[in-house]
Amino acid sequence: LVVEDNLDAAETLREMMLSGGHEVEVAYDGREGVEKARSFRPDVVLCDIGLPVLDGYAVARTIRSDPQLAPTYLVALSGYATPEDRRRALAAGFNRHLGKPAAAELIQEIVAETPVSG
Repeated sequence: LVVEDNLDAAETLREMMLSGGHEVEVAYDGREGVEKARSFRPDVVLCDIGLPVLDGYAVARTIRSDPQLAPTYLVALSGYATPEDRRRALAAGFNRHLGKPAAAELIQEIVAETPVSG
């Protein structure tokens, strides 16, 4: 699942995941991201932090609080990339934090190495 409010970035990530043979859904704000996570049940969520409606930290906390979604691997993909931003992301429940722009190869590697939960 890609949760990204920038349409170009969301489409780029979607295409990257599709070209890697992954099923992918896209949400453009935090609330939609949580809703899609509940219906789609992704193994991995690539989530921006600076989202409208619910920010990425709230998305991570909400996913972590849902027992059915708790095993989901959460990757913060954000322009907020200071050491404090990274600490906040991990504290909110993200497994990884990548500063934008992140190398496509790194994103693909993380997704490929994430165990399938279902």
